[in-house]
Amino acid sequence: MQIPQSPLLALLLCCYLSGSQANRVYVHPFHLFAAENVSYETLEGQTSKSLNALPVAPLDIKVLTPDSRDTSELDAQRQNITERTAVLAGLLNSLGLRMYQDLSSKQHRGNILFSPYNTFGSLVTFYLGASKKTACSFQSLLGLSSANDGEDCVYFVDGHKVLKTLQSINSLVDDGPKDEITTQVWTFTRQDAQLAQDFIQGTQELSDTSFIRGVDFSNPQEAEQLVNSFVDKTSEGKVKSIFRDLNSSSNLLFLSLFNFQGKWRTAFQAERTLQEFHVDERTTAMVPRMTLTGQYHYLDDKVRRCIVVKLSLSKRSYMLLVLPQEGVNIQDIESKLNPDVISDWLQNLQEVLLELSLPKFSMSSEMDLNTLLTNMGPVVESKLLGSQAEFSQLSNTQPFTIDKVVSKVRFDMSEEEEEAEQQDNTQEAGIPLKLSINRPFLFSVIEGYSNTILMLGKISTL
Repeated sequence: MQIPQSPLLALLLCCYLSGSQANRVYVHPFHLFAAENVSYETLEGQTSKSLNALPVAPLDIKVLTPDSRDTSELDAQRQNITERTAVLAGLLNSLGLRMYQDLSSKQHRGNILFSPYNTFGSLVTFYLGASKKTACSFQSLLGLSSANDGEDCVYFVDGHKVLKTLQSINSLVDDGPKDEITTQVWTFTRQDAQLAQDFIQGTQELSDTSFIRGVDFSNPQEAEQLVNSFVDKTSEGKVKSIFRDLNSSSNLLFLSLFNFQGKWRTAFQAERTLQEFHVDERTTAMVPRMTLTGQYHYLDDKVRRCIVVKLSLSKRSYMLLVLPQEGVNIQDIESKLNPDVISDWLQNLQEVLLELSLPKFSMSSEMDLNTLLTNMGPVVESKLLGSQAEFSQLSNTQPFTIDKVVSKVRFDMSEEEEEAEQQDNTQEAGIPLKLSINRPFLFSVIEGYSNTILMLGKISTL
């Protein structure tokens, strides 16, 4: 499955994400992220560019220091938020929503937590190490292909520009007083391999802290224990026993941890008694809840048969809650998710006095990137990470495979409010509309400047 490359779709995405900037002249996404002095490259008959590979430090469980990085370079990449931010957000959201739909279609029961932001960044990082044919497949999936590409000749974007733009989005969210968003990346490679400097730089551009270590995989059980222990210690216990079923022929393991610790703009009040949550028509759970009365952006979408509420988090991020109407299957709402639908919701929200009650919840999930791509289609997975994928620009060892790519996502909301937004305890005038989130619902955490979807989730059981 490929992301549509039509200028019309890209223009719609750009307009949706840029708000007041919707009148700017359309620029194709490729041109915003193209490498300097980009040239038309032949896929066949030419070798890839020379590889600048660097040795990897062996894994030592006593050495837990993150990889060193040029902080001046990382600080510089957070500056100058430009048109690239809005356009990249559109591409990221489009791919993320498609991945979520494919995931939910395979997982009808249970909760889901998925980060389009983190998944997109991981794909771009592997793009940096891909051979030309595989890189072409990555560009197509990411929506970054040139409109002038042919079957045998293509133009390539600069993956570092893309990752730096992602970091710019992250820095906007971090500008809020209390939201904590952190990304950690671990790469474990066979001990005799060297890794490309481009890929190493990419892991640093994707993350706040990164760890690249060489591992002896000849004893898989011992390697598994060592790797998992190292991740446990360096993640401060947030990630445990993440890698399983290693084998002696492993070349590379990759793990990203995307952690969101947020605070409500205005604190909810915890209810003293447990309340009902209707998992389905026959199953009810008693759960702790919290309530707040105030002015909220609200929409009763009669067409899609759901209620949408926008909740402020930090100064730069917000949450959308999507509650199906009673009797409506949540899969019916999920199947309609796309950037146009979200844009329509945001444009039609109205401020109302609302007494909102919702369950307390925090979530974490582990997802295999191969599985996510396979959900989109076996051919997609095969070309990007599977049997047809080639990573000649990732290591000096050939052939070199990517064996496991795992994403860990954690979401938690504090019951406290931002210090800068203390409640004045005055009563809102009027009779509030009452809304109880007491059945399965969807939620998303969105960066407010570009409307980048950081997280998508479904709560169906508590």
